[in-house]
Amino acid sequence: MSRMRILLNNGFYGLLLMHMQFALDETMETAATDGKKIYFSPAFLEELDDQELDFIMMHEILHIVLQHCLRKGGRDNELFNIACDIVVNSNILLSNDMDKNSITLKKYGESMHLAPDGREGYEYTAEQVYKMLEGKSGTAFLAALGKNGSKGKKLKTTDDSGGKSYKNAAGAEVTVFCDDHTKWGSEESDSMLKDLWVKRFKDACAAIELRDPSNKRGLMPLFAKRILKDIRSPQTDWRTVLNDFVQEEITDYSFDPPDRRFDDSPFFMPELNDKDFTVKDILFMIDTSGSVSDEMASAAYSEVKGAIDCFNGKLCGWLGFFDAAVIEPQPFANIDEFRMIKAAGGGGTDFSVIFRYVNTCMRDRPPACIIIITDGYAPFPPEKAAAGIPVLWIVYNDKVTPPWGKTARIEVSRK
Repeated sequence: MSRMRILLNNGFYGLLLMHMQFALDETMETAATDGKKIYFSPAFLEELDDQELDFIMMHEILHIVLQHCLRKGGRDNELFNIACDIVVNSNILLSNDMDKNSITLKKYGESMHLAPDGREGYEYTAEQVYKMLEGKSGTAFLAALGKNGSKGKKLKTTDDSGGKSYKNAAGAEVTVFCDDHTKWGSEESDSMLKDLWVKRFKDACAAIELRDPSNKRGLMPLFAKRILKDIRSPQTDWRTVLNDFVQEEITDYSFDPPDRRFDDSPFFMPELNDKDFTVKDILFMIDTSGSVSDEMASAAYSEVKGAIDCFNGKLCGWLGFFDAAVIEPQPFANIDEFRMIKAAGGGGTDFSVIFRYVNTCMRDRPPACIIIITDGYAPFPPEKAAAGIPVLWIVYNDKVTPPWGKTARIEVSRK
């Protein structure tokens, strides 16, 4: 019945909950998820009324959709758990028109939803809230919690250290409900689980958009719109990047003057010297080494797709992956062929393998340029390894600058 209520009242959450299985676990105090099932303590489940049960169901499914189960990494368990719960509870609150009753349990009271800076958690990612908890404001925040966020401890309505007050918007005491996160893990199957939930997320978005394309009825939650935007939109302005890089480095293309047929278009399209309006023979290589997170890999894929979309499909070449070895690049001539190429890798990083592969296996038809998407955390080979082929490095951070070639940067946004 809870799933049906949520489907009627919060359709997006309800659609995602249709994929879940449920189980009882007497070893737990409250509830938990492992990304496959939602678990309840029988005693805890018995205590919940309908509204409280709906809140817990939405709480657990949101942990899954935001990939919290897979993102802890080496972070402190307790702090990351608190950060995730703040983000989740605040998003649920927003989805229920900021009705505090929607995140309140009679045993624990109003659930924690404000970040250490006093703003709503939905404004941040779990990693951003975690960083706050590690900082100065987090020290005061955790002191107010008492025992570092232990279940049932009350937030003080004032901060004796002279920092921010952590009372809620109504000035009332806030209690802390923490679900069980011990079932979160990083097993080998997690990457498959992530892919599965990305697909389920996209399917739910498509269903909601079909019902309300403009989202005027607010059927698409804020977090979903953010994730969907990240999936759909590359961060790289490929028009500018390829304008600067291709025009300067590759003599087969010219962006100056632009094609006059596109004077009224916001897109800055290339004028190809041979009048063949296809940007071709570009080799994209995506770093899939162990230091590259799932978020980075997804961002890289979106960037390459964005390059193809930018030229209305008139871009072709090869897409390959590398770690300490090259996964053979696959050719693509359109977006459908691009979508069929699957990532592989997971070892160490060695940039030199890309150039050895090109010089050995692509000698008969070398790429016009090589675009490498990476975190940059590996020794760079000498420039002569590229054998005169122009190279563009697209780096996920601002900490690494390749010693040669052109460089562009993207940021990975985690939800």
